[in-house]
Amino acid sequence: MDLRDYLHIARRNWKLLVAATMMGLMGGGAASVLVQPTYTAETQLFVAIQSSGSVQELQQGNTFSQARVQSYVKTVTTPVVLQPAIDRLGLEESAEDLSKHVKATTDLNTVLINISVSDTSPVQSAAIAQAVADSLIKAIDSLEKPKAGGTSPVSLSIITPAVAPTDPSAPNTRLNLALGLVAGMALGVGAAAVRTTFDYRIRGESDLRRVTDVALLGGIAFDQEAVRKPLLTQAAAQSPRAESFRQLRTNLKFANVSGEAKTVLITSSLPGEGKSTTATNLAIALAQAGQSVCLVDADLRRPMVHEYLGLDRTLGLTTALVGSADVNDLLQQWGEDNLFVLPSGQIPPNPSELLGSDEMRSLIERLEHAFDTVIVDAPPLLPVTDAAVLSQHVGGVVLVIGSQKIKHQDLQKSLNALSLVGAKILGVVLNRLPGRGPDSYAYSYHSHTEDNPPRQLRGSKLASKGGRESVSVGDYEGAVRASAGRDATAFPRTRLTAESIDRSH
Repeated sequence: MDLRDYLHIARRNWKLLVAATMMGLMGGGAASVLVQPTYTAETQLFVAIQSSGSVQELQQGNTFSQARVQSYVKTVTTPVVLQPAIDRLGLEESAEDLSKHVKATTDLNTVLINISVSDTSPVQSAAIAQAVADSLIKAIDSLEKPKAGGTSPVSLSIITPAVAPTDPSAPNTRLNLALGLVAGMALGVGAAAVRTTFDYRIRGESDLRRVTDVALLGGIAFDQEAVRKPLLTQAAAQSPRAESFRQLRTNLKFANVSGEAKTVLITSSLPGEGKSTTATNLAIALAQAGQSVCLVDADLRRPMVHEYLGLDRTLGLTTALVGSADVNDLLQQWGEDNLFVLPSGQIPPNPSELLGSDEMRSLIERLEHAFDTVIVDAPPLLPVTDAAVLSQHVGGVVLVIGSQKIKHQDLQKSLNALSLVGAKILGVVLNRLPGRGPDSYAYSYHSHTEDNPPRQLRGSKLASKGGRESVSVGDYEGAVRASAGRDATAFPRTRLTAESIDRSH
C-alpha cells in the first residue's frame, strides 16, 4: 500500500477517526474534571560541613558532604524523619502512608536537598513539607553526632521555606487533553485498520479492482429522489443521474465497438443492486440517442420493468415463448422515441427452462434483426441460474454492482459463473455510489434545471396513475386481438420499410 491508499482509507473512515478523537478528548477532559485537585509544596535544604581550616580541608569536606547527601535523601521517607512530623502536626496517617506523598531529590554534584509534599489541601501540603524538613535536620544531627560526644560535623539548613501553593499540580488539564487526543486518534486509526481489513464489501472502484480487472462502464450515484422517481425521464436533463446513464451509454458503445453484441444482458449478483432500473434507464438513454431499442424483461421471478414504465405484464415474454401469441403483437411502445418493451408475461413454474430454450434463442435473433439494440433484464446470478443460462443467447453481459451491497466473494462467484458458461462480459456498472467522498465516481459539472416530466405512453386508452403510465388489461388485450390481422406496426416505423420480423423465422 502506498500513501494514496492510506489517504483513501482515512477519507473513507473520517467519521470514525473524528468520533474516536472526540471521545479521547472527552475522556481527557472528564479525567481532569472528576479527579480531585492535588497541591504540591516544596522546600529546599543546604548541607554544610561544620569545620574551618585550610582550603584542602574545605575541599575534602565538600566532597564528604556531597557523598552524604544521597544518604540523606533516602532518609527523608523513613519513619525516623516522618514520624516526628506526624506527631507534630497530629496527622492520622502512618509513616508508610505519608511516605507515598513525600518525595526527596538532589541535583548532581550539589549539596542541596529538595523535598516536595503532595496533598489535597495547599496549606496542609506546605505544613507537612516544613515539618518534614525540620524533622530531617534533627534526625541528621542525631545520626551524625559522634558517639564519643560532641557536635555533628554536618549541619542542614532550610534555604527555601515551604509556601502554600496557589495552583494545583494535578490534574494537568493540558496534559490530559493531549493524552486523550493521542489515545483517541490511535484508537480511531486502529478501528479504521480493523474495519478495512475485515470489510469485504464493494464500496467503490478501488475495492472493485481488488477482485477483477473487468472494464468499469460507469458509476451511478445514489439519489434519494430515485427511490420515488426511478426513471431517467423523471430527472432533470442535466442532472448528475441523467449524465451517468449517458456516460454509461457511451462507454457501452466503446466496449462493443465491433457491434457484435446487439443484445446486452443486464444482471447482478444479488437482488436489490439496481439491475432493473439500470436496464430500463439504459434502454431509455439508447433510445434518446436515436437508436431503436427493445427492452425485454426476462426476470421471470420478480419482474419490475412493467412497474417502472407503467405497463401491463399479463401478456409478454412467456406468452411468446409458449406460442400463445407472436412477439410482434406483444411489444409495447413507450415514450416518444423508438423504445419498445416486451414485459415478462405470466410468471412460469420453470423460468430456467424457458430462458434456456431454443424458442428464447430464436426470439432474441428475431429481435436483433428488427432493432439496433436489445436490452435484456435478467434475474440475479447467485440465487438462480437463469442469468447464466440466458447469457449464452446474448452478445454480451453487463454486471451491475450495488455499492456496499455485495461482498468480494459474491462478485467473484458471479464472475466465475459467467466465465463457466463462456459469457462475454462487456463490463460492470457501479450503482448506488455515494455522491461525495472517496468512493464517489461522478464529477459535478451539471447545470440545474427543472425536472422534466416523464414521457407518456402513446395511445388513447392510457391513464396516468401515481406519476407512472398505465394501461388496463382489457384495453391491451383488445388491442392485441385487433392487431392480429395487421402488419407489425409495433416495430420502429423507420425500419419497417427495409425489414420486419419474419414470423416464419
